[in-house]
Amino acid sequence: MRESLGEPRRVSLPVLDGPAIGQPTTDRRGFVKLTGAAMVALATGSASAGHERVDLSDERMGVLVDLTECVGCRRCEFACAEANQNPHGKLEDYDDQSVFEHRRRPTPESLSVVNRFEDPADGKTPVFTKIQCMHCEHAPCVSACLVGAMEKQADGSVTYDASKCIGCRYCMMACPFERLAYEFDNALTPRVRKCQLCQHRTKVGQMPACVEICPVEALTYGKRDELVKYAHELIAANPERYVDHVYGETEGGGTSWLYVADRPFAELGFPDLKTRSRAETTEAIQHGIFQGFIAPIALASVLTGFNFLTKRGHKA
Repeated sequence: MRESLGEPRRVSLPVLDGPAIGQPTTDRRGFVKLTGAAMVALATGSASAGHERVDLSDERMGVLVDLTECVGCRRCEFACAEANQNPHGKLEDYDDQSVFEHRRRPTPESLSVVNRFEDPADGKTPVFTKIQCMHCEHAPCVSACLVGAMEKQADGSVTYDASKCIGCRYCMMACPFERLAYEFDNALTPRVRKCQLCQHRTKVGQMPACVEICPVEALTYGKRDELVKYAHELIAANPERYVDHVYGETEGGGTSWLYVADRPFAELGFPDLKTRSRAETTEAIQHGIFQGFIAPIALASVLTGFNFLTKRGHKA
């Protein structure tokens, strides 16, 4: 199995106080806190309550996917489901190749999926593409989130806190890769679901589950800067094997997941993105809108809170 580049960095996650994940806060104190937080966010002219752009560490991690090595075994799908406690069958169930008849996207139960693309030249040498959240360097989903449920971590991952989520799904609309999924069938506590780069594993020194299980070493986990350098070295040493392009190095402002392949990425379902992150555009729009509506929205928040408390008092 291919070893990771550099030592996996141990990440200490903050302990979040508050209700259980997905638990709605309906008590008086919780409502007052929520209203107060909204007013503070509005008063500062920020479209996002409680998160700022993070200074990324030079030691931030990523994954390089060599699509010339992937054989479509779907072991990564199994490992992902198991690591995230999603429903899944036995390992041998993932030998089923019929799933490749249709293009797939991540779902609430399958945060990572593999697709197959036939070679238009000979039809005999397909390319298999593993896709999941790309963990953008300047993530549009983080920028679009109004309450800080999406957060970019210094280690390179983009994480999601369901206890903060209000279900607006702006993050899904903002994602240029369309890799986020939503639990529409969960009426009470629906969540946005996405790959979180196995933070629960990497923070204790383990590799992401998909990287660990890959039998052909198509996935390499390591420091992002070293992965970019390694990818270019692969291409330079094997020009007949790879197209001269490291996908994710600059697309959308850069991503933590990087890819090399033997054909143009447009033929493999990857979007053609500019080097400027969409987050820069969405932030400018959000800040302009919210700065113009600070006073009326703050007033509406106060009146709504007063009305809520008054009604609760009458019912008591």
